[in-house]
Amino acid sequence: MNFDFALILVVLTAISGMIWLLDSLLFRQKRRDRAVLEGSDPEHEPVAVEYSRSLFPVLFAVLLFRSFLFEPFKIPSGSMIPTLLIGDFIVVNKFSYGLRLPVLNNKVVDWGDPEHGDVVVFRYPVDPAVNFIKRVVGLPGDTIAYRDKVLYLNGEPVPTQGGGSYLSSDVKCSTPRPDAKRYRADIEGHRHDILLHERIGARNGQWVVPEGHYFMMGDNRDRSNDSRAWGFVPEENLVGKAVGIWLNLDVNQGCADFSRIGEGIE
Repeated sequence: MNFDFALILVVLTAISGMIWLLDSLLFRQKRRDRAVLEGSDPEHEPVAVEYSRSLFPVLFAVLLFRSFLFEPFKIPSGSMIPTLLIGDFIVVNKFSYGLRLPVLNNKVVDWGDPEHGDVVVFRYPVDPAVNFIKRVVGLPGDTIAYRDKVLYLNGEPVPTQGGGSYLSSDVKCSTPRPDAKRYRADIEGHRHDILLHERIGARNGQWVVPEGHYFMMGDNRDRSNDSRAWGFVPEENLVGKAVGIWLNLDVNQGCADFSRIGEGIE
């Protein structure tokens, strides 16, 4: 089951703030006057008011930080290997592409657009309740082609070098497939590593990116569910730009790689 944490946070913040506000405006003074007449503690508050007064500032601060500044995400799959590994906890810059209202996702401040090579978190177009992370390879108006495991941008192949084996020494918490080959790609000056698998066939195709949409691909190109399978990402589905790793912890394998803490995301 997918929980909308943003909605839960907004509701809790609103409820706690409303209880605190109503008590301050309508009930606090009456309660204190009655307590003085009865000889009881005038500062005693109902439990709901006490908790609301304590929690509201914290919830409000978290809501602002998470909605407009930075939000943490966990990488659950290997579609972005070797850039991001299963168990990486990343930080996403929420204001890279403008500010959006939580839950409603309406843009209230417009600045910055994705660029070729950005690693972006977005709401999955097939199921917007699910967050995906991929790399931007196509901007509005671009023609993207993928043939025989070569990515073409507007008719030109994206420069790719290397092809050495992706070794166990390259990653601590998982065992690379024996046919994995690591390459260095350069898309419009943005250099990053990708993986290709010799035993998996290429998913060939050609696409023209419509206005207001983006074409996304995983760096683990042969093992990524991306725009080649389900199409384009609308601009309103963008969540933010992935900027860094703050922890690596793969619970399923009982493994952690603390050397990844603090790494930026190319």
